[in-house]
Amino acid sequence: MELRQLKQVLVLAETLNFHRAAERLHIAQPPLSTSIRKLEEELGVQLFERLPSGLRLTPAGEVVLRNARRTMFFVEEVRRGAREGASGEQGLLRLGFVGSATYALMPQIIRGFRRAYPGVDLVIEESTTIELLRRIEDHSLHVALLRFPVLAPTEAELTLLMPDRMVAAVSADSPFADRVQVSLAELAREPFIVYSRTRVPTMYALTMQAFREAGISPHIAQEAVQVQTLLSLVQSGLGVALVPAAATNYTGPGVRLLELSPHPAAMKVGIALAALPEALTPAARNFITLAHATVEQDTLTRPEYSLS
Repeated sequence: MELRQLKQVLVLAETLNFHRAAERLHIAQPPLSTSIRKLEEELGVQLFERLPSGLRLTPAGEVVLRNARRTMFFVEEVRRGAREGASGEQGLLRLGFVGSATYALMPQIIRGFRRAYPGVDLVIEESTTIELLRRIEDHSLHVALLRFPVLAPTEAELTLLMPDRMVAAVSADSPFADRVQVSLAELAREPFIVYSRTRVPTMYALTMQAFREAGISPHIAQEAVQVQTLLSLVQSGLGVALVPAAATNYTGPGVRLLELSPHPAAMKVGIALAALPEALTPAARNFITLAHATVEQDTLTRPEYSLS
C-alpha cells in the first residue's frame, strides 16, 4: 500500500468516476484503474462497486476511506512539522539561566518568544554560570543566560546582552540605610555576604578584586549562590553584600541598595547569552535573534538603573 493509492481512493470516492478522478489526479484512466484494483487485491476486499451509472463505495470502502482521510491528515502534519522544524517554528528549546537573569531580562524574552513561536516546546533550567557552560558544551542545553564576565575558558560563544553594575545592599536598619551612595572603604568594618567561592567563582573573584582595589580585607560572614539568597541574608542582618543593580525592582522593604562611589573597576558585570554556534538549532537561532531584539527595544536592559 502506498500513499498515492490512498490519495487515489480519496479522489475516487469524491468523484465516483474513474475518468473524472484521473483528470483530477493528472494521470491516465487505465493506470488509475490498475492501481485501485491492486489495492483491493492487497487488502482482500472490494472498495468500489462498478455500476453502469458509475461507482459506489462498499462498506469496506467506507472504512478504508475514513482511515485514508486520517492517514493523509497526519501525513500533511508530518510535512508541516518538518517545514516548521526547519524554520524553528516547532521543536524543542532547552534554555538555562542564572537567577539574576529573571529580574528583568529573561521574562521579557520568554514572553516574546512564546508569542512568536507557540509551537516550540520550551524547557528552562536554573543553575550557576559554571554549570550552565558545562551543559552548553556537552549539548544538553541549546542556549543559556548567565553572568558576565566569564573568567574560565569555555568553548561557548558569549554575547553580552545586558550590561550592569554592582551596588551595595544593606539592611533597612543599617547606619548606611539613609545614604544614597557609599564606598567600599566605608563598609570595611561590616561583615560581608559574598558569592560562593566554589559554585560562583567568577563573581567571587571579582568581589575579592574590588576589595583589593579598595585596599580592604573584608570579614566574610557568609557565602551564597543566588542573588535572592544574598538579599535575604542582608535583610536578616547578617551583613552587607554586593549585588547587581538589576535587582532594584525586586528588593524587599528590609533592604536598601546604595551606589558604590568610587565604583570598583572590577565590578563591571552583566547578563550574557551563551551558545555553541555550530550546534544551534533553528529554534535556538530564533531565540537568540529575539533576545537581541528585546534588549534593543526595552529600556529595562540599559545599564543605568535608578536606586531612588
